[in-house]
Amino acid sequence: MTSDHITLTEAEAVSHILSTCRTVAVVGLSPKAHRDSFRVAQYMQSHGWRVVPVNPVAASSGERILGEVVYATLTGAARAEKIDLVDVFRNSSEVPPIVDEAIALKLPAIWLQLGVRHDAAFAKAQAAGLVAVQDLCLKVEHARSGV
Repeated sequence: MTSDHITLTEAEAVSHILSTCRTVAVVGLSPKAHRDSFRVAQYMQSHGWRVVPVNPVAASSGERILGEVVYATLTGAARAEKIDLVDVFRNSSEVPPIVDEAIALKLPAIWLQLGVRHDAAFAKAQAAGLVAVQDLCLKVEHARSGV
């Protein structure tokens, strides 16, 4: 963290992500169409975003989700694709290692979906310079923004 690091407000972070990001690694993306992760990713894909699924179980079976190659880890996804945003659909307790991985990969932004909250990991992401949002839905905020 540099001394000139600026922490964005939630509204500023949402606006920045929606205006600058177009490739999203969805950690915990389910292949099941009724799951929120699938619906959010499908919505973002239908609005021109590139979706990069991260799901170790689906990756091990060679399954595709939304027509995309699935990666077992965020690191694997970042080796293959330029990631603008990490969208996390995991239990809140599983957030710290995902944040650590995003920081190590020098990814620009992380979004913890609605119901996913980990204040310490969130603060760590911000301190490392990532634009960060927690406990909001990417799909809802995108629709609300009218982008």
